[in-house]
Amino acid sequence: MTSDRRSELKFDSKAVFYAPDDATRSITAPIVMSSSFAYDADIYQRVVDGERKAVNIYGRCGNPTEYQFEAQMMAIEGGDACLATASGMAAISVALFGLLKHGDHIVCDWTTYSSTHEMLDHRLTDYGISTTFVDVANPDAVHAAIQDNTRVLYFETIANPTMKVAAMAPLVELAHARGIIVVCDNTFASPSVMRPLEWGVDLVVESASKFIGGHGDAIGGAIVMKSDRLPADFLEQIRWNTMVKWGAPLSPFNAWLLLRGIQTLPVRVERQCRTAMALARHFEAHPVVSRVWYPGLASHPQHEIASRQMPSFGAMLTFEVQDGPAALRVVDGLRLACFAASLGGVRTTTQIPATMAFLDIPEEERTRMHISQGMVRVSAGLEAADDLMADFDAALSRA
Repeated sequence: MTSDRRSELKFDSKAVFYAPDDATRSITAPIVMSSSFAYDADIYQRVVDGERKAVNIYGRCGNPTEYQFEAQMMAIEGGDACLATASGMAAISVALFGLLKHGDHIVCDWTTYSSTHEMLDHRLTDYGISTTFVDVANPDAVHAAIQDNTRVLYFETIANPTMKVAAMAPLVELAHARGIIVVCDNTFASPSVMRPLEWGVDLVVESASKFIGGHGDAIGGAIVMKSDRLPADFLEQIRWNTMVKWGAPLSPFNAWLLLRGIQTLPVRVERQCRTAMALARHFEAHPVVSRVWYPGLASHPQHEIASRQMPSFGAMLTFEVQDGPAALRVVDGLRLACFAASLGGVRTTTQIPATMAFLDIPEEERTRMHISQGMVRVSAGLEAADDLMADFDAALSRA
């Protein structure tokens, strides 16, 4: 199938299809586990002449299985280029360090993944890169935060854990009018729910460990680009000047697992979104639950924005009970759903954000992020919704 024909396919078909392996005609991509590759005089000369991805140099520099994963990610995100990394945080770090230098400035939403916030607020400052945190739901605040040295606007499609939904079009328009690169973390949505590149975002970062892999058995990340504001070879530049130097490549076996996960992404996420909506409505009517955050509910602050941007509302939701001890009693009382750190898998998982993912964030900053002690975050899995509701009802009776 030609690349033009493939680009015309619907999302589900893009996720499932890739060409058979040239050498074996296998319809499942082989795993190339070698860390080293044999040279000959021709390959040696091609490397000396500057060829990189077209030849296999060394496992840390790239691997055929990794390249296959990159091609598949590029197809489902609607991008022109992709760079795979060892984790979602590696994708974020490599993208930002590839874009920024000493003296540059970032505008970032207050509510982002805790490790992202810590890196921007407590580590990039060591390298002379500063960040202003704002509420991206307020365009005036974003505009006021932009400085002459602002190079990046950063936000999440669906914010962790408050489920805030960023209005893509006005943010992109505002940033691009000032020559600012827009970077969006799409992990909570996944490309099955939202494809920010189609809205003008320049770089999308994904923790492929989550919905893309989908089975909780592989760690990986990806940076996907579609931008006329960055060089066409930007991701290849940062492969060599940042990712390879940091030693953060995606391993071949994890690349293969994530490649496999992409093929079932549409059907998994469709089911997970339905279950998340059912749980959100159930929690909203529950007497023990004080509040529910889910973009599909009319009560969500950005419900109208989400309705315009997303064909479905994602598989992540958060609800609130009285306090931290009550939240612990709920998640500890679950028997079908799992009390665990990650998300996006076939099992429904829960966590207490304030004292798990955001434990190292100072309480004052958690308050600015609207993260309370009684929040419980839920990643809907593939279990029967009725069984999950019964499981949560039993656990909530202990709150």
